[in-house]
This record gives sequence, C-alpha cells and structure tokens, in this order.
Amino acid sequence: MCFLTSPLLEVPHGFTTRQGGVSPAPYDSLNLGLSTADSPEHVIENRKRVLAAFGDPPTIALNQVHGNQVHVVETAGTWEGDGVLTARPGLLLRVTVADCYPILLHDPVKHVVGALHAGWRGVVSGILPRALELMQSRYGSSPDTIRVAVGPGISGPNFQVGSEVLEQFERVGLAFAWSDPQHPGRYRLDLEQAIRNQALRGGVAPQNYWALGRCTYADPQFFSHRRDRGQTGRMWALIMLPNR
Repeated sequence: MCFLTSPLLEVPHGFTTRQGGVSPAPYDSLNLGLSTADSPEHVIENRKRVLAAFGDPPTIALNQVHGNQVHVVETAGTWEGDGVLTARPGLLLRVTVADCYPILLHDPVKHVVGALHAGWRGVVSGILPRALELMQSRYGSSPDTIRVAVGPGISGPNFQVGSEVLEQFERVGLAFAWSDPQHPGRYRLDLEQAIRNQALRGGVAPQNYWALGRCTYADPQFFSHRRDRGQTGRMWALIMLPNR
C-alpha cells in the first residue's frame, strides 16, 4: 500500500490516493467511503488494506459535518465533528475527503497528533485555529513547534464559488480569491492559501507548514466530488503516535 507523506511529520501518517483497491469504476479503485454507492464489500476490503498497512491499530473516526468541532480523545471510537486530537500512542486518527483539504498536525515536543477535515465551511469557521488553540490549552503545545501538513484538495483555479461564500471569507480576512472572467458574479477561491494564512496567524513557523500542492479536481489520481459530480469515491488522511 502506497501513501503520500509529508517530510515534516516524523510519525506514521499518510494521504491515500484512489489507487490500490478493489472497487470498480467510477469508484476505482481504493474507495474508502461507505456513504457512496459502491459495494460495501469493496469498501470494507479497501479499508482493511489501508488499516493493515498501519498494523491494524484501534482507530478514531469522525462523522463529518463540515463544521469546526475538534475533539480531544484518548480512546478509539467515532465522534461527530471534523477534527480530532490525541496524545495516546497507538491510536490511529483518520479523516475522509474528496475535494476538502485534510490537515494533519504533530507536536514532536508534547507528543500530540491531530487530523482535521477542512472544507470551505470548516476553513471559514476556523477549524485549524481551534485545533491549534486546543493543542496549547490541553497539552501545553507551543505554536512554533507544531507541524502542519496539508494533503490534496481542490485548488483555487478549480474551486468556483458565489458571492455569498466569498463574503464569508471577506469577513474573516481570508478572501484569497479572484473574479472568474467567464462567469460574471462567480469567483475562484484558494482554500489552501487561506489555511496557510490561518496557520501562520496562529503562530506556526513558516518552515513547519507544508502543503502537498496537488489538486483533486485536476489530478486523476484523486477522487473529486466536484469533478465527478458526486459519483466518486473517498480518500483518507491518517496519523498516529507510535507505541513507545
């Protein structure tokens, strides 16, 4: 099983692609989403393959709601929200994406990891700042030691939004956007730039921020909900502290 990884993170982690599973088109092949119309048997087999690559550890999962709720957890299970933090070694955190940005966090000093699901609603409502604040208040992390790794997501040139979305980003100073000349009243919004801005505002050192820089919409190696008009699979981003 092959994962995309970040050079910043010194703990087991990875971003899946759409390759390496058993699902047929249009979910070919490593679809990890049970909410899709793919056969559950295929998805379960795909999930087994991914989890086996991490040693089949207990897992922390999320029922994602496109919000900014971040949970601090120490036991395996499933929570409703879009972010999770833990200091417990051996627990595997995961988030599910197919255009939204997965964000993995690691504090190598306080031994804390986190995983966030950041779509535009999560970004504009501050899921990353909330996670950074929780790492400081609950674990004593210093922002300049926290490492932030951003996986594949839809890029600015391919993410068209309306004025009602842009106005929300303008209100929080995150309007990294430009007019779409072919579609009056529509804009192209760079979510990754907004995430980077939030990280640096939150005290993350520039050298501790990393983005994969690959677009799910443009790159056929990834599932894209927008490109494939909903008929697509799901990917995971995963991270864990190793057992000491």
